[in-house]
Amino acid sequence: MGAAKHVKDLMSRDVKTVGRNDRLTLADELMSQGPMRHLPVVDDDGELAGLLSQRDMYRDALRRMLGYGEHAQDRLYDQLLVKEVMSTDVFTIAPDAPLREAAERMLAERIGCLVVVRNGKIEGILTEGDFVRAAV
Repeated sequence: MGAAKHVKDLMSRDVKTVGRNDRLTLADELMSQGPMRHLPVVDDDGELAGLLSQRDMYRDALRRMLGYGEHAQDRLYDQLLVKEVMSTDVFTIAPDAPLREAAERMLAERIGCLVVVRNGKIEGILTEGDFVRAAV
């Protein structure tokens, strides 16, 4: 394959998602299985409803559990739902969009990923890490 030119050439296609009503425990397990820091959140119809990042999880967990240990964090994650800490301002992009447009948007918005969507369905995710991998 030649040099990547479009989002679909660089995006990660194996995207794990979580539901709005899933517990943070599930999100934490998924993130610990692989090198991912962002999980798209879907509603009951499979439509994109939000984005959950490690930063969202840690920020909210820290705010609620200052002074507690790992066991308390595990209990907290089991009590909190994804929808309570997810971001609803999700930046999306089409798979056929030029990579330059994606990179410029990520820089301008100061975000670490774009969810790749076509016809309302998630097709992938494009992260800063994808750009770094392409550069090396």
